[in-house]
Amino acid sequence: MKFFVDTADVAAIAELNELGMVDGVTTNPSLILKSGRNILEVTKEICGIVSGPVSAEVVAQDADDMIAEGRKLAEIAPNITVKVPLTWAGLKACKVLSDEGFMVNVTLCFSPNQALIAAKAGATFISPFIGRLDDINIDGLDLIADIRHIYDNYGFETQILAASIRTVNHITECAKIGADVITAPPAVIKALASHPLTEKGLDQFNKDWAATGQKIL
Repeated sequence: MKFFVDTADVAAIAELNELGMVDGVTTNPSLILKSGRNILEVTKEICGIVSGPVSAEVVAQDADDMIAEGRKLAEIAPNITVKVPLTWAGLKACKVLSDEGFMVNVTLCFSPNQALIAAKAGATFISPFIGRLDDINIDGLDLIADIRHIYDNYGFETQILAASIRTVNHITECAKIGADVITAPPAVIKALASHPLTEKGLDQFNKDWAATGQKIL
C-alpha cells in the first residue's frame, strides 16, 4: 500500500521522505491556508522533494474554470495530480483533464455510486473520506470495502486513495481491505511505529543495560 502525506508542511514531508515513507502528497485549500504560503510556490517546492503524485486542488465551481485551473496547476511539475471535487462539474473536468493525459484525484467521495461514476469519468484516484463518515455514525471503512468490491468486479484502474484518516487503526483496516493508497497527516503516519509494549520493553532493556555498567562506544 502506498503512503501519501496529507499536508503542505514542507519540513514534515522532507522528514518522512528521507525514511522512504512518502509515495506522494495530498493538499487542499485548508492545508494551504494552514501553511500560510502561496499555493503555486509551496506546491512547486513539494514537487521538488517528492517524486510521486502531488495533489493540488482546484477551487473553481464550474467545469470550464476547473479545467483552466487544473491546466495551470499541472504546469507546476510533471508529478502534479489535479484534484477536483466529486460534483457533476468536477466529473466533467476530470474527463477532460484525464483525456489530456493529466492525473486526476476526485475528492470528497462519500458513496459507492460516486466512486463508480468517478472511475467512469477516468479518475486516476478516488478519495473516499473515512473520518468524516465516522463523524456522522457511518462506518467509513465499509465505503472502502464497497468501492474495492465494485472496482474489482469491473477491472477499473482508478486507485482507491483512502482519505480523512484519523487513526492508525484506519490505516490497518484499509490495508486489510485492499485500499491502494492512504493519505494521512504526518503525526498519524509516525504513530504507526508506536506501541506501549515496545516502549515498555525498551525501558526494561535500558535499565538492564545500565546495570551491566558496560558501554559500546
